[in-house]
Amino acid sequence: MNDANRNPLIEFALRLYVVLSFAFVFAPIAASFVFSFNSDRFPSIPLGSFSTEWYRAVATDPLVWEGLRNTLAVGVIVAVISTALGFGAAYTDFRYKFLGKTAYLALALLPPTIPVVILGLAMLAYLSRLNLSGQAISVIIAHIVICSPFAMAIIRLRLSQMDPDLEAAAWNLGASEWAAMRHVIVPFARPAIFAALFITMAVSFDEFAIAWFVSGLNETLPVKVLGFLQGQVSPRINAIGTFVFVTSMTLVIIAQILLTGRSRAPRAGAGD
Repeated sequence: MNDANRNPLIEFALRLYVVLSFAFVFAPIAASFVFSFNSDRFPSIPLGSFSTEWYRAVATDPLVWEGLRNTLAVGVIVAVISTALGFGAAYTDFRYKFLGKTAYLALALLPPTIPVVILGLAMLAYLSRLNLSGQAISVIIAHIVICSPFAMAIIRLRLSQMDPDLEAAAWNLGASEWAAMRHVIVPFARPAIFAALFITMAVSFDEFAIAWFVSGLNETLPVKVLGFLQGQVSPRINAIGTFVFVTSMTLVIIAQILLTGRSRAPRAGAGD
């Protein structure tokens, strides 16, 4: 919109709307952060004295460390496998044209759109038939199903910015398909690949509902939090929630930096 046609009142209203929207979304998180340093056991106003007591309680709780180890192990494995699957799916969409491609893309991107309760029950029923329910691998499989579409979407977006003739040019110059993949496709998609790694790890780190259905005794940290909430109101929840939020946001911010940092580069194959 031209500067001369801008309405200051409308512009102010839009900015106020954005600020209020963010405040509404992040207010509970900010409250949890503040109360995590409150010496009082129950969240109340006015606040008690500043204290790190609840962080010390979390740091000395073996159940929390067990959940964190499970979460980190699952997150790393899920991130690597989901990114590999997402790259393969995105490259298939980028390189090939085939009958039913629209249905292929719809099915590949479907899992995140399914309600987590339905997906969790379906994964529980399926993994139980394979005698895998209640094991750590069941959480990994379930999280790969939910995370792979995120990796595919990120890498697919990056590959859509690439000139498809670059790979064909590499073939014409004598490169094999694998050499072209290694020296042309992967370097161009590298920022999105790393971004997909961080995003899928963040999704796995936060995911609770599906893990609750299939984890059994191998509980991740979000599932441990539910256990703390059952039967008691523990201020440790605020400390754990703050840690989980900061970790997840850090992974997402790193992924965003990787994507936006490369998006400013010239379009590959656009010419000199």
